[in-house]
Amino acid sequence: MIQLDEKIYFYLLAIIPVMVVIYILLHIWKKRTQKKFATPDLLKRLSPNKSNFKSVLKLIFLILGLSFLVLGLVNPKIGTKLETVKREGVDIVFAIDVSKSMLAEDIAPNRLEKAKRLVSEIINQLASDRIGIIAYAGQAFPQLPITTDYGAAKMFLQSMNTDMLSSQGTAINEAIELASTYFDDEEQTNRVLFIVSDGEDHSEGSTIDAVELAVEEGIRIFTIGVGKTKGSPIPIKRNGIVESLKKDSQGEVVITKLNEDILEEIADEGNGEYVNGSNTEDAVDFIKEQLNQMDKKEFEAKQFAEYKDQFQWFLGIGLLFLFLEVFLLDRKTQWLKKMNLFNEKEIH
Repeated sequence: MIQLDEKIYFYLLAIIPVMVVIYILLHIWKKRTQKKFATPDLLKRLSPNKSNFKSVLKLIFLILGLSFLVLGLVNPKIGTKLETVKREGVDIVFAIDVSKSMLAEDIAPNRLEKAKRLVSEIINQLASDRIGIIAYAGQAFPQLPITTDYGAAKMFLQSMNTDMLSSQGTAINEAIELASTYFDDEEQTNRVLFIVSDGEDHSEGSTIDAVELAVEEGIRIFTIGVGKTKGSPIPIKRNGIVESLKKDSQGEVVITKLNEDILEEIADEGNGEYVNGSNTEDAVDFIKEQLNQMDKKEFEAKQFAEYKDQFQWFLGIGLLFLFLEVFLLDRKTQWLKKMNLFNEKEIH
C-alpha cells in the first residue's frame, strides 16, 4: 500500500513542458542563427565533434532528474505491515441506476452525475462503516464489494456511466437481489441498501417481492430520487454535443419523469425512508442522521501500518540524473566516433 505525503508538489511537474517548449524554441533559434552565419557544410567543418544527440540526451536527463526530485518531495510511503483493527459501523450498499434515462438533464448536470455526487457526499460523512457499490439498468452488476476503502469506492463511483451495461431498461428487483448477496456476515444486523434512481422500473411487481425477501434478511432499504416529476427528454450526445433526443418506436420524443411513487413504496416496504435528492446538502444531512441513529456493530478490518519513507531513493536517483546532465558534454564520444557505425567520411 502506497501513501503520498505532500501531493501538492506534483504541481511542480508543470515546469517540464515549459522546459521542453523553451528547448525547442532555443533549438530553432540556434538553427536560424547558424544559417545566417555559415552553410551547413562549413558548420560541420568548424565543429566536427558536436553531437546533436547528446543535447537531446541532456534534456532527457534534466527532465528525469526533476521528475524524481519532485517525487522525493511528495514523499511516497510504503505500508510494510498489515494489522487487524476493531471498527464499529453499518454495512451499506449503494445501488446506482445507470440506465439511459439517467442522462436526462432536468437536474444539473444530469441525473447520473447528480447521483454520483450524492453518493460521494454520503461517503464523505462516513467514519468506519463498510460500503459496497452496485450498478444496474436492465440487469445488476457488482461494481465494488463490501470494503472500508473509501478511496477505491470513489474511484469506482466516478467511472460509472450509462454505457457500462449493455442490457438497458431498469430492473430494480435485480439490484435488490444482488445487494442481498453483499451482506455475508450473518451476525450483522445493521444492513442498509440505498437505491439511487429516477424511479423508472420495468420489473413491475417483482420489485416488491424482492423488497420483502430483503427485509426478511434484515436489510433496510432507503431510496433517493434524482430528477424532476415534470419530466425531461433524454439527449443523445457525441463529443459533448447534443445530436438528437431519444425517441420511441413510434418516433416520438421520450420524456422520462421522476417516479416518486415507486421509490416511496419501495422505501415503505423496506422499512426505510424516501429522500428527494434535488438538494444535495439536505439529502446528505437526512441520511447522516438516519445512519447515526442505527446501532453500530463491531467488526474487524485489515489495514496497513508502519509506513516507511521512500523519498531518499527518489532524491538519490534525481540527483544522479542531474549529475549526468551537468557532466555530459555536447562533444561526440570518441570511441563511438572511431567505430564509425554509420560509415561516415572524415571531413578535411
